[in-house]
Formats: sequence, structure tokens, C-alpha cells
Amino acid sequence: MAKADLAARRLLREFRIDAPPVDPFALAEHLGVLVVPQRMDDDVSGMLLRKEGDCVIGVNQAHSVERRRFTVAHELGHLRLHEGRPLILDTDARVNYRNAVSSMATDREEIDANRFAAALLAPEGMVRRAAQHISFSTTNDLVRVLAKRFQLSEMAMTYRLMNLGIVSGPAH
Repeated sequence: MAKADLAARRLLREFRIDAPPVDPFALAEHLGVLVVPQRMDDDVSGMLLRKEGDCVIGVNQAHSVERRRFTVAHELGHLRLHEGRPLILDTDARVNYRNAVSSMATDREEIDANRFAAALLAPEGMVRRAAQHISFSTTNDLVRVLAKRFQLSEMAMTYRLMNLGIVSGPAH
């Protein structure tokens, strides 16, 4: 199992979360991380700012609720998995951005943070249990029902189901 999956599983266990939907905003609050909705360029989903033990997640307030949830979970992944990159402001701080490049997941840290977010918001065991109890005639139906239950976009749920081997390809 990947480091990102294990870290997500540990966080869920730490806060005794065993049913969907997982609330990444509440988890951030429990971890002492301030989540601040902000106006950002459309291609920027969010960022994680760390300074002297304090953490703030900025999230693009113009994005859908599902995307903001995934962004907060993604930034929590950076917090749990990565040291962060230095950012030169008026003061020394570290920041991780989630933008169009990171959503394509070509950078190792971004791949890890995306995997953490998926494992946090749609944990394998919860997804498998939920999928077993749903009658569906098409993959689209399964994706739609699970996306709603886990409060993810249909695209994010499709990828999660594909990565778990529950469905073999994108819904049509």
C-alpha cells in the first residue's frame, strides 16, 4: 500500500471516521489548520501555507463544493506527506499550490497529494461496501450514486473506482 493511502487511513482512524462523507474541513479544523476561502485565479484550486508550526489552507471560493472538498483533502495530503517548498514573501514560509499542473499530476508530490485526497475522501473499504449495496444498470449510475454519497465530483469518483479496479474505464 502506498504511503499516501497509509497516511489517509491513519488520519481517518485517528478521528474514528468510518462512514461517508468524510469532512475535510472538519479534519483540518481538528488538526489546527485554518481553511480560508479566497478569490484565486481559476487555474489555482488552493494552497497550503506553513509558517512556524501554523498552517493555513487557501481554497478557491469560486470552485464547486466537491472541488473545494478535494482541494482541502489534497492540501492535508501535502501537510501529512511533504515538507513543502520555500516561498519568499516578506517572511520565510513554505507553500504548496494546487493548480492546473498539479491536477494533471505529473509531479511526484502532486500525485501523492491527489492519492491521499482520494483515499481520504473515498476510502477503499467504504467505497467497496457502498458499491456492494447499490443496484445499478450502468457504470454511470454507480458513479452518480457513489459521487453523491461521498460528495465527490463524478469525475473524481470515476477515477477512484478505476484505481480500485471496481470499474474498468470512464463512464459513458
